[in-house]
Amino acid sequence: MLPAVARGHRGWFHPCARLSVRMSSTGIDRKGILAERVAVVTGSTSGIGFAIARRLAQDGAHVVISSRKQQNVDRAVAQLQREGLSVAGIVCHVGKAEDREQLVATALEHCRGVDFLVCCAGVNPLVGSTLGTSEQIWDKILNVNVKSPALLLSQLLPYMEKRKGAVTLVSSVAAYFPRVELGVYNVSKTALLALTRTLALELAPKDIRVNCLVPGVIKTDFSKVLHENESVFKYLREYHQMQRFGEPEDCAGVVSFLCSPDASYITGENIAVAGFSSRL
Repeated sequence: MLPAVARGHRGWFHPCARLSVRMSSTGIDRKGILAERVAVVTGSTSGIGFAIARRLAQDGAHVVISSRKQQNVDRAVAQLQREGLSVAGIVCHVGKAEDREQLVATALEHCRGVDFLVCCAGVNPLVGSTLGTSEQIWDKILNVNVKSPALLLSQLLPYMEKRKGAVTLVSSVAAYFPRVELGVYNVSKTALLALTRTLALELAPKDIRVNCLVPGVIKTDFSKVLHENESVFKYLREYHQMQRFGEPEDCAGVVSFLCSPDASYITGENIAVAGFSSRL
C-alpha cells in the first residue's frame, strides 16, 4: 500500500473528471492531443526535463514534476501554473524507494492512473576516468541513471496497464560517442539503450510503448562541461557538421510526439536529438 503523501507536494491539479484544456496560440480553448492524460516526469524542474514537462502540459496532459530540492519544485510549479498549465510537484530523489512511492502517490492523488512516464533524472558526480572511479561513485551513477527508471516503472506499472501508455527514458549521445572525461556516465547512458529495448519487449503485451530520447549537447546547467568548451563545438562542427548546440525545447516536442497517438506504432527505438547523425 502506498503511504500518504506527507511532505513536498505542491500545486494539485484538478480531478480527472474536471480536467482543464490548454489555450491555443489563437486564444481559443481547445483540448490538446494529450488531453485527459497524466504524465510523471522525473528530474523536471530545469533543463530538458522542465522543457518536456511544459510541452506535455501545453499539449493537454496533467503533469507531475519532481526533483530533489523543494525550492526547485516550488519554483517550477509556480512558473508553469502562471502559464495556465495543469501541474503538481513533489520532492523526489529517484534513487530512494520511499521518494519513488511518494511520487507515485502524488500522481494518483486525483487520478486513478498514469499514462506516461518520462525519466529525465540523472547524475554525473565525477568528471574523470572510468577506472579511476570509486565503487561508491559507480553505485551512485548506476543507481540513479539505470536502476531507478526500471524500479519506478515497476511501481507505476499497475496504474499504467490498460491505458495504452508510453515510457520515455532519457539517455545521451555519449552512449554512441563516449568522452573520456565522462567515464562511468557514458556506461550508464549506454545501458539505457538496452534497457529501452528490453522493456519494450516486456511491455508490448500490455500495450505500453517504451522509447528512448538520446540528446546531443543541449545547453543546460548539467552539460556546462561540454557546451562551454569551445573545443567540443569545433570538433562537432568539423567532423559532424553540427551547426549549433541544442536547446531543451528541441527535445520536448519529440517526447510529446512519442506520447501521442501519432507514435502508437513506435516502440523500442532510441531516437537521437543531436544536430548530427548519431549512426555509428
